[in-house]
Amino acid sequence: MPGKDSSTPRIYIIRHGQTEWSASGQYTGKTDIPLTAYGEKQVKASADFYYGPGRLIDPAKVAKVYVSPRKRAIRTWELLSGRTDGYEISESLAEWDYGEYEGIKTNEIREKRKSRGLDTDRKWDIWRDGCEGGETPAQVTARIDSLLATIRKFHAAHMHDNEPKDIVIISHGHHTRAFAKRFLGYDLSFPLSMMIEPAGVGALSYQHHEIDEPALLLGIGLPLPK
Repeated sequence: MPGKDSSTPRIYIIRHGQTEWSASGQYTGKTDIPLTAYGEKQVKASADFYYGPGRLIDPAKVAKVYVSPRKRAIRTWELLSGRTDGYEISESLAEWDYGEYEGIKTNEIREKRKSRGLDTDRKWDIWRDGCEGGETPAQVTARIDSLLATIRKFHAAHMHDNEPKDIVIISHGHHTRAFAKRFLGYDLSFPLSMMIEPAGVGALSYQHHEIDEPALLLGIGLPLPK
């Protein structure tokens, strides 16, 4: 049984704040563009609400922070935490490599593919079809599963103790949703529709303090004031 004061480990999934391309709907994978001024304000607003002692993401309960190598994600961590250290860069958290679709929008991608004789009887779906010249769903899955194996090993060892055990990851729009699907054990093609806003925070955990029962925290109770 869990200890009296033990809590179930959580993974907090955070999307970076707004960039010019996220605002316009352009696919942004390897292109390393900064947050907009508005994007920085979004992150600061999330920090004020979610991050800090006694708040939802309490630094005293966080064991590890993993961040995408893109500067928009790194800056998000800096603004969220007020620190320039305390995190580990993980290539597993880089956004989907969009290949030929970098910098264009969904409707443009679908028109491009149809002009090449693709998807004549269906709409392009990144979760099923991947990106020409970029990553396939299987490649993104392999990247995510590598990091998840590390996280699960850590959580299994600390499921019932009172040590810091929460994990924070800072990533990107498509990637955060792919990460959630893989945590729950679904193929990326599984039709689980999710959204995460710029600077948004999502959470994953485990039912019944069991490592083999991963769960989406559909609703999160905020800490009570002491």
